[in-house]
Amino acid sequence: MAFREEHEMHKRRLGRNVGLGLVLVAFVALVFGLTVVKVMNLGEMQAFDHVVRPEMIPVEEGASQ
Repeated sequence: MAFREEHEMHKRRLGRNVGLGLVLVAFVALVFGLTVVKVMNLGEMQAFDHVVRPEMIPVEEGASQ
């Protein structure tokens, strides 16, 4: 049993599918990168409510309390 030659339409479809797959992988990588950067910059935050707490603000030298 011999394999039939692939139709030209299938070759075009494969090219589009590979292109779409690469675009999706790039989008996922972009979202992952942005998430990593955002998580690394949460140093002054407590929990995940995105509110700076007054007790987290460093006290300056010579300031009265």
